[in-house]
Amino acid sequence: MNKPYVVKLPAGMPLLNANQRLHHRPKAKITAEIRALTMEAVSDCPSLMDALAAAKPGPLFRRAHVLGVLHPATARRADPANWYPSFKAAVDGLVDAGLLDDDDHTQLVGPDMRLGAKVSGGQLVLVITGLDAGADPLSNGAW
Repeated sequence: MNKPYVVKLPAGMPLLNANQRLHHRPKAKITAEIRALTMEAVSDCPSLMDALAAAKPGPLFRRAHVLGVLHPATARRADPANWYPSFKAAVDGLVDAGLLDDDDHTQLVGPDMRLGAKVSGGQLVLVITGLDAGADPLSNGAW
């Protein structure tokens, strides 16, 4: 398996939760902010930027798996799947940064969302692993 890259978004940034009932304008603003902050976090990772430069003119990955880790702001019980809108915006930011051409099922497995340790303000962390063409890390023949 390929070396994973870890992209840490800033702690305390606004996040979207599936349980929120936001008007489309504030939701669009937060979505755009998550996408932009994801692109910035990619550019702050020297090893990822070196790999992107070496992959040009194409994307870094033809196919990848994304593990999304939610580090909640509190120690209360949490359902990381409720933060899917935030993870989706962050994955779109990975596409914007050039890691993938698109985030459809032929190029992306995930994001698989997990709960991490408490972080002041809350934080999203993405772990991106390149896959061989057609490879699916979840396929073991049992499905």
